[in-house]
Order: sequence, then structure tokens, then C-alpha cells
Amino acid sequence: MTADLHREIAGCTICAEHLPLGPRPVVQFSANSRVLIIGQAPGTKVHKSGVPWDDDSGDRLRDWLGLGKTDFYDADKIALMPMGFCYPGKASGGDAPPRKECAPQWHERLMETLPKSRVTLLVGMYAQTHYLPEYRKLSLTERVRRWREFGDVIPLPHPAWRVRMWIAKNPWFEADLLPELRRAVAQLTR
Repeated sequence: MTADLHREIAGCTICAEHLPLGPRPVVQFSANSRVLIIGQAPGTKVHKSGVPWDDDSGDRLRDWLGLGKTDFYDADKIALMPMGFCYPGKASGGDAPPRKECAPQWHERLMETLPKSRVTLLVGMYAQTHYLPEYRKLSLTERVRRWREFGDVIPLPHPAWRVRMWIAKNPWFEADLLPELRRAVAQLTR
């Protein structure tokens, strides 16, 4: 079942006319993945390599999780699903938002292949506003600060280089959330 879904996703062209570099869906999952990371969309480096989180923000995210590349890229442990599966192009101030076609087309089907007992990490504003719509009006900081309220769903800031300033203003993130996050991920990826 997952092999068929992988093939379908790899052949997706639903928003090809809007993608400046063309379609190249970047996802990772298996029927055994017990940690699901939902991010934004691939950047140009990830589009080129085809490897999710293959950039500085991926290094930072792996550090937050306490995982090396071997475990992080083991689909039997970690599922990686962005809000938009392909590089969306540039916008003022950075990359464009993820294309809106991907989530309704693929997310539910992909999540149905995963174990019911899992933790889901919502990395960045786009994943959080989609999967925590009742908290949409809160700032990203407030959603992340209230992480204990969401059970097996943990909101995180995007680990881009700019997050260093955010972390400096929110020391509770490294002191409180990250140790608990690492413990939960370690339990699920043994």
C-alpha cells in the first residue's frame, strides 16, 4: 500500500503549472513511521537533492530531536511530510507559501498508512494553522508555548537561521520543550 502511494505522489503534477522548477515531490514515510514531521515545503536545495530537510534548517531540526541523519532518514522511524510537497518558488522575503493543493490531495491518505500511535510535529506556521485551526489566531510563540495542551501533536517553530533570535527571547523552548521532545522521539525511534 505504501509503495503504491509513494509512486502516486512521485508522479503528481497537480500544481505543475505553478511550480517554477517543476514538480518534484519530496516526502518520506513507511507503515512503521512513529514520528511524523509536517513542515512547510522544500527549498531549492531540497528540490535539487530530493532529500527532505537537506539543509541548515534540517541540521537544526535534527539537533532539536536528538537524532543523527541515519535515524532521521530511516522511514521506518520518521515520516517527513511537508504542507506542499514541491518547491513553490520565491516570494518577497523568502520562499513562497506551500501550494494549497498538496494537503487535501495527499495528507489524509499518507497519514492513514502510518501507525495510529505516533507523535506529530507541526513545524512552522503553515502546518500549525492547518492542523490546529482553533488556535490559528494565536501567535506561533503562543502555540509553541502551549505545546503540552496538544497531546501527541507538538508545534515547533521553523528551524531556519532566524529562529536563533526567537530562541534567545524564549529560553523555555530549550529548557522545557526540547528535553521532552527528545525523550518522546527517543522512545518512538528505538
